Amino acid sequence: MNNKDISPGMVTLLATATGLIVASLYYAQTLVGPISASTGLSPAAAGLVVTLTQIGYTLGLLFIVPLGDLLENRRLIFTGLLFTSAMLVLAAVSSSAWMFLTAALGIGLGSVAAQVIVPFAAHLSQEATRGVTVGKVVSGLLLGIMLSRPAASLVADATSWHVVFAGAAVLVLIVAFVLRAKLPVRMPNHHIGYPKLMGSLWHLFRQTPVLRRRAAYHAGLFGSFSLFWTVTPLMLSGPQFHLSQTGIAIFALVGMAGAIASPIAGKLADQGHTLIATAAALALGVIGFALPLLVPGSREVALAVLVVASIVLDMGVAANLVLGQRAIFSLGAEVRSRLNGVYFALFFAGGAAGSALGGWVYATHGWHGALLAGMAFNGAALLYWVTEYLGHTSQHKAA
Repeated sequence: MNNKDISPGMVTLLATATGLIVASLYYAQTLVGPISASTGLSPAAAGLVVTLTQIGYTLGLLFIVPLGDLLENRRLIFTGLLFTSAMLVLAAVSSSAWMFLTAALGIGLGSVAAQVIVPFAAHLSQEATRGVTVGKVVSGLLLGIMLSRPAASLVADATSWHVVFAGAAVLVLIVAFVLRAKLPVRMPNHHIGYPKLMGSLWHLFRQTPVLRRRAAYHAGLFGSFSLFWTVTPLMLSGPQFHLSQTGIAIFALVGMAGAIASPIAGKLADQGHTLIATAAALALGVIGFALPLLVPGSREVALAVLVVASIVLDMGVAANLVLGQRAIFSLGAEVRSRLNGVYFALFFAGGAAGSALGGWVYATHGWHGALLAGMAFNGAALLYWVTEYLGHTSQHKAA
């Protein structure tokens, strides 16, 4: 345990840094149309703009983030951010599909520096406040995700999509040098080689029930979250709501209010209420899809309900992410980066499944079909939680 707890200023810095870094992953989501038109990417292949970024991020989670348990952390973060900035520049100047898609893969790969920062924040915290610290840093991360889409839309409408990526490159470069100046040196105790480090990932997955369970919970929630934000903009721009890109951007901005749940969840975890808080987070996910399904009304009422649903869903995702990270970070400082990498890689797979399924279900079964599919993701996670609750109850009775 640290003798001195992390300072509020350092928490704010790390939260801001993670938000600016992960935002780079999501700018392209609302800009697929203009990017495809500008680079000559066919409509059938337009999905690669987002998919390759996610593939790069997943690869980075599995092959780069674990290095946080082996290499000096500050240098690893700085190097990753320099690479990310360079890839954002490449995206900004791209004039062909292959150039942009290469940049997209690189942006995803380098942006995993954010997932070296989160366990770094846990390392700097005392045990008693670790959940609150992680919650605040993850709030910044989630705000970055939620703000990136409307910000990209608004900037691209006013200028062009090239400016979005050029501006992001400058922001990430500034973050890199600020973190190099402000972060302390952290050299892990491990002296094993990289092959053994990578080989330990499967062993950690098999031998860590908490990791498997928390990844399953969040794969369900993040899958529904990705589904929601894939199909809802289509619904909002459709014949029922007729919202413009600016209107959809404002809708996304309002939804980010759900990020307030992160520090609350962290505090509950620090107080030993993780089990019940997890149920609440998963239930919020179900409610987020049930509300627009069960509350019909006029255009204005339906839009208001959808806004509430987006906030409720985002609250569930924000809370559950913190609860999961708090749980796995309690397993030992020497494996934090690897556990975090595996955890994120697994639930990002759930997110990819949600995005892919959402688009197909919306096209074939409509809005209500998509809402039911989103509810099913969260419902399955909640049913799995019941098995943990029953096991916990039986252990308590036996004791």
